[in-house]
Amino acid sequence: MSDERERTSGQDSGQKLAVVIMAAGKGTRLKSRRPKVLHEIGGKPLLMHVIAAASKVVEPGDIYVVIGHEAERVKAAVAAAGVHFVEQAEQRGTGHAIQCARAAIAGYENILVLSGDVPLIRPETIEQLWQFHQAKDAAMTILTAVPENPSGYGRILRRAPGSAEVEAIVEQKALTAEQASVGEINSGIYAFRTAPLLEHLDKLTANNAHGELYVTDMARLLRAAGERVVAIESGDAAEVLGANTIAELVALDATLRAATANRLMAAGVTIFRPETCVIDAGVEVAADTVIEPFVQLLGSTRIGTESLIRSYTVIENCAVGNGVLVRQSCVLTESSVADGAKIGPFAHVRPGCFIGEEAHVGNFVETKKARLGKGAKANHLTYLGDAEVGEKTNIGAGVITCNYDGVNKFPTRIGKGVFVGSDSTLVAPVTVEDGAYIGAGSCITRDVPAGALAVARAHQVTKEGWAAAKRARQETKK
Repeated sequence: MSDERERTSGQDSGQKLAVVIMAAGKGTRLKSRRPKVLHEIGGKPLLMHVIAAASKVVEPGDIYVVIGHEAERVKAAVAAAGVHFVEQAEQRGTGHAIQCARAAIAGYENILVLSGDVPLIRPETIEQLWQFHQAKDAAMTILTAVPENPSGYGRILRRAPGSAEVEAIVEQKALTAEQASVGEINSGIYAFRTAPLLEHLDKLTANNAHGELYVTDMARLLRAAGERVVAIESGDAAEVLGANTIAELVALDATLRAATANRLMAAGVTIFRPETCVIDAGVEVAADTVIEPFVQLLGSTRIGTESLIRSYTVIENCAVGNGVLVRQSCVLTESSVADGAKIGPFAHVRPGCFIGEEAHVGNFVETKKARLGKGAKANHLTYLGDAEVGEKTNIGAGVITCNYDGVNKFPTRIGKGVFVGSDSTLVAPVTVEDGAYIGAGSCITRDVPAGALAVARAHQVTKEGWAAAKRARQETKK
């Protein structure tokens, strides 16, 4: 379905819908000081995956994230998403989190409750939950799943086999031997009609081992009040699983990255040995591009068609055009590479660079805030920092732009069709105009006019026989 359809489904049905995302917990079993929802899979925090999925169903302005543990850190990490925040200063359970959000959700007819640590949830599943909730005219709808191993999860007891009606949610510790054989689990994802939820919310009690208020108890309270509580099973159990340990987190990451690779291959991208590649969920690659083993494509990287990314290359937050060759073991970060360019091997393109059409950045070349024009070449052992290089200019081996004087950085501007001889240093700020020629081994400290030759090096002195005489004296001393 289109974004337009997804984001307006609540309004289309005459229902005003909000999403509440639980993101206040510590995640102590991860043994980490980082807030649980800020641990990353697929290149971004768990919470951002959930927000992205929810944003396909409602507008970000209708999403409320309940934060608590290291609230400011969580807020800062996802502030760009445009969502609202509700603070749960004291974490007393999921039911208490909804109580904290009472004022925020009071104006909505329905709410969806998602977990900030369930990153694989898909917009289609959220939408399915919402549509089922409306169709059944329920006070509470529970998203369930049937994983291979249900241990550790609360079980769903339906009123009858095949019935949508839920009799109870029973937590793992309270299961009888017969109930333990039930494979259908509570995912912790719900839809509620807001009026009955708020009417009975204060009836939650902390009569449990942890002394907390659980939103799962709303099923019992609502049923006792004569309200309808139903459940719908997710088509894929993996998408409702959370991460309580680092091992589980890494497993979710592997699942997401495999799905990303499969998505790209289904769109016509060739990925050799995809299990060896690290491809973030936000990466886009056009058809007929080839990705070799052990490549990392990170962040918001975009790669065009008919490009070749060779092994051991890392590309992060870059725009790479069509027909680009990136040879082995290159690192490209926050830069743009135009159509037909060739990079590497062992090149380092640092942030802020633009590599023009059919330009070459060769082996052991480093660029930083550099712009190379169409057909420009820097093929060997060169550093270009804060530099502009014109079209069809050739930069020889070992050339350095000396852009830093220990305090400030300065630009080097090299025009079109310039030849810079090997082992030259250009001390910025300096300009070499179109068509100029720099003799090899020169140290250029002044501007070079168009079409001129600049040579700045000591005169060669040759003393014939000197080396032979020195060796003879050494032999005599022995």
